[in-house]
Amino acid sequence: MNLGLSCVCRPVCWLLGGVLDSRHCVFALTILTLLMQVVVEANSWWSLAMNPLLIPEAYIIGAQPLCSQLVGLSQGQKKLCQLYQDHMQYIGEGAKTGIRECQYQFRHRRWNCSTVDNSSVFGRVMQIGSRETAFTYAISAAGVVNAVSRACREGELSSCGCSRAARPKDLPRDWLWGGCGDNLNYGYRFSKEFVDAREREKSYPKGSYESARLLMNLHNNEAGRRTVSDLAHVSCKCHGVSGSCSLKTCWLQLADFRKVGDALKEKYDSAAAMKLNSRGKLVQLHSKFNAPTNHDLVYLESSPDYCLKNQSTGSLGTVGRLCNKTSEGMDGCELMCCGRGYDQYKAQIVERCHCKFHWCCYVKCKRCTKIVDQFVCK
Repeated sequence: MNLGLSCVCRPVCWLLGGVLDSRHCVFALTILTLLMQVVVEANSWWSLAMNPLLIPEAYIIGAQPLCSQLVGLSQGQKKLCQLYQDHMQYIGEGAKTGIRECQYQFRHRRWNCSTVDNSSVFGRVMQIGSRETAFTYAISAAGVVNAVSRACREGELSSCGCSRAARPKDLPRDWLWGGCGDNLNYGYRFSKEFVDAREREKSYPKGSYESARLLMNLHNNEAGRRTVSDLAHVSCKCHGVSGSCSLKTCWLQLADFRKVGDALKEKYDSAAAMKLNSRGKLVQLHSKFNAPTNHDLVYLESSPDYCLKNQSTGSLGTVGRLCNKTSEGMDGCELMCCGRGYDQYKAQIVERCHCKFHWCCYVKCKRCTKIVDQFVCK
């Protein structure tokens, strides 16, 4: 049956050297279409973390061409960039904070949150609806909340300032509620508007895998933001004669981002497997467990084992990774190397030693060299 593909294939075959027959040409066209789709969908706003343009001087009023040049932004995100150009540096900082925290939390895992390029950042592995993808979406959305909220407090953004959060009901009556707190409310709302924009612009057939991924991504973005909100706390400073602390001024402060990473890592370990029901909603795959809340992470697909390099999944493999010979955990050589064994090397490392405190006020150290054993996966 002639499906009319020959006329489409001719220019493609011509580009590929004009030596393919129609059947090979159809195959080549299919592969080329898939590759083009991957390139289009792989780019992400996460690339703002890698973008060399992210310096304050680059975001000047009316510099609209800059927004259109930034890699990975959707149309809605480009419009927000044009409206809030002074925010873009902090979105990039938030993405970078999220990536660094991801790499810290997974430093002893087979998948260690490695970045592979400046546009897709994490590569094809993010096309799998796995636990790792869920964590990455959550931690990066949390990073934007963190960075924007603190930029407001520091007076770096024109459209926000110190927190206007309501006074906590349990704060002692004689303590003052004021100071300049992190503007969590603004950071939360802006992160939701910017980070979720890409997903909200998309429209997929009801019941499709793509529609399930869209819901998964939005859910995990929200879980990341809510984790930042849940961990925010009241911080106070004492006032009074000779440090008597007869008076306190208190304000809202975000938690150290390491606590956010730790909390999301726990949510990663207990993430809920989901599926799409007949009404196009995400429901839990195993109904015997408690249903996930908006604070929990969800995923659609099992993770690959990440043992070997695999271009189709984006796995980088564990060949050449350092492992701990004495550990029985995920960083141990048996699990990290997937049973392939390991090589042992002698390595020379330099570290600070014999540190002394000098009055006043600095610490002076010597640099010592030592030889250590290192174990590397085959």
